[in-house]
Amino acid sequence: RMQEYDIIVLGTGLKECILSGLMSQSGKKVLHIDKNPYYGGESASISPLEQLYKKFKVPGPAKTMGRGKEWNIDLIPKFFMANGELVKILVHTEVTRYLDFKVVEGSYVYKAGKVHKVPGTEEEAQASDLMGMFDKRRFKKLLLFALNFDVRNPRTYQDMDPNKTTTRDLFCRFDLGLDVMEFTGHAIALHSSENYLDQPCLETIRRIKLYSESLSRHNPSPYIYPVYGLGELPQGFARLSAEYGGTFLLNRAVDEIVMDNGKVKAVKSDGKLFHCKQLICDPSYVPNRVRKVGRVIRVICLLNHPVKNTHDANSCQIILPQAQLNRKSDIYISVVSYAHNVASDGVYIATVSTTVETSNPEKEVQPGLELLEPIMQKFVSVHNLVVPNEDGKRSQIFVSRSYDSTNHFETECEDIKDMYHRITGAELQAGD
Repeated sequence: RMQEYDIIVLGTGLKECILSGLMSQSGKKVLHIDKNPYYGGESASISPLEQLYKKFKVPGPAKTMGRGKEWNIDLIPKFFMANGELVKILVHTEVTRYLDFKVVEGSYVYKAGKVHKVPGTEEEAQASDLMGMFDKRRFKKLLLFALNFDVRNPRTYQDMDPNKTTTRDLFCRFDLGLDVMEFTGHAIALHSSENYLDQPCLETIRRIKLYSESLSRHNPSPYIYPVYGLGELPQGFARLSAEYGGTFLLNRAVDEIVMDNGKVKAVKSDGKLFHCKQLICDPSYVPNRVRKVGRVIRVICLLNHPVKNTHDANSCQIILPQAQLNRKSDIYISVVSYAHNVASDGVYIATVSTTVETSNPEKEVQPGLELLEPIMQKFVSVHNLVVPNEDGKRSQIFVSRSYDSTNHFETECEDIKDMYHRITGAELQAGD
């Protein structure tokens, strides 16, 4: 008996599970296969703690680390913007039923060797030591402009074409100093390099607005994070898919992707043939269909103390802008802790990540690691950053790109929306 599916999904990473859930919900017959015995692919949460030590071939852990099963450690930690695309998808699909979130306690930026709170509101701008009195007024005007900006209403453009004016010109119009430009571009608009300055300012305005709106939902930061870690997310979307008839096969090898005339026809797994019209997969299943565009280093650090200068926050994001370190790309630190049921009592998990620029990646993240000292234990990984070769349209094989070094989901959401559009031809309108 031949088994026919509309879509087969290979890998249970977050992006794959979201797309599988959305496709099942829209009436497609979906089969989901993963070579691993667990959900999450390369973005899994590891539990118990012993498993993490084993994965990184480190002896331990010490008895003082508490019970192993109290731990859920994200291999690729990311925070959600409270008003961002991913939260809209969660609400739209009702996956929020399976998840609990906590607000991340702080958003910080590194300047001249010190960590400072990122001002996201008028009050915070007034209290901020990142800028002088005149800069505070100008920054406040920019925030107000971004909050009132509506792409559908040219009256809010203030005589400027957001599709033609560069971000550099926008900042000049508000007479912002270099320091203000730096934390606005990197810690509020979350650009990871300087390229954005010479691009149209529409995207940066959208990002400043998103930061401010997310912050107004949940002070003291615009970020939220799931209790029990990110591993809950793929499982939530897998449940959604199963609810709408999706089938899951974990711990199954993929022997072959069967093609006919350049188009996908079936997937062969454990000797069985499963036919499909379209295939969605993570890069590890089709190494010949992706190309390497860089590398990312991530260092997971276990701490028995909160990070200095973060007001003893149980969780926070710290961004080290590239110009502060004479680099091309920013360094990101995400901190979560026992407060999210991801570590045993009194322990913090801080992950430092960046795009690799030299032949000595560990030396590159040193400024980030120094902010976390003393560190009880470190786990270092370097991964290739890959993107799909071709548009997938012809072959009907749609490959996600690997996760970048940022520690928020906004770029990953772009990838999900892009894949959804290429697979269905429709725009993903989760928020409307």
